[in-house]
Amino acid sequence: MQTLTPIRRTVEERAVQPDLRDVFLCHAWDDRQGAAKELHDLLVSHGVSVWFSEKDVGLGVPLMRAIDKGLANSRIGLVLVTPALLRRLPQEGIADKELSALLARDQLVPIVHNTTYEALREVSPLLGSRRGLSTAEEPMAELAAKLAELVQV
Repeated sequence: MQTLTPIRRTVEERAVQPDLRDVFLCHAWDDRQGAAKELHDLLVSHGVSVWFSEKDVGLGVPLMRAIDKGLANSRIGLVLVTPALLRRLPQEGIADKELSALLARDQLVPIVHNTTYEALREVSPLLGSRRGLSTAEEPMAELAAKLAELVQV
């Protein structure tokens, strides 16, 4: 995975920390039962431990604090960039806060799905400048396999 080498270095550096998830999955609320769940399930099937709000935030648990802990306890972050996420980011909601935290560290891989990098750069030039993966080039299952390879330590 030469295209994601700095991320690989981050994975290796953080691997010595106990109780880390392999990835934090940032997504739009609208995608939680569709593309985000599909990506989550594919990653898990490859043995990747995924922090996913749908599975990791229990009833009665403060959402923002759970997300904060999830971000702190994940080796890398994946941002599932969909039309729904692109609509939500300008509203500065939860996904925007997650993205801000992930952009602050060198541990972020965008996954562009049903949209383009050009559309992403219009909404988030910083995220759009990151090298990532696109389902326009490869099916979600192949991307999940590549991501699993990336986080194996």
